[in-house]
Amino acid sequence: MRKTLSYVVISMLLIMVLTPLALAASAPVSAAAPASTTVDYTKAIVIGCSLLAVGIAMGLGTIGTGVGMGNGLSGATNAVGRNPEAQGKILLTMMVGLAMIESLAIYALVIALIVLYANPLIKLVGM
Repeated sequence: MRKTLSYVVISMLLIMVLTPLALAASAPVSAAAPASTTVDYTKAIVIGCSLLAVGIAMGLGTIGTGVGMGNGLSGATNAVGRNPEAQGKILLTMMVGLAMIESLAIYALVIALIVLYANPLIKLVGM
């Protein structure tokens, strides 16, 4: 587990460090161009922060619903084990509860899609 986690962290750090170098465009230098040109990275920063926010939202949304579903199923199996005659009622209640929990993951997905494709901040910076 630790070995896999360390590989994931190292690969994420390498991607974060090497991506700007790979995507940096080298502009041809012409004689008419001024020597000092400024580059506005506002749009790139907004898009990068949006992607980071989407990753965090989806990660926390799915982790939370996964833990909630696990606890719900654990409680339902314990209840059926203690009282097998009430299996029908327990199963019905469990299914409704799981559907409500799953709706939270869908809400996280909707928010993530809004941030990715209908981001108001991107319109604000003029992209």
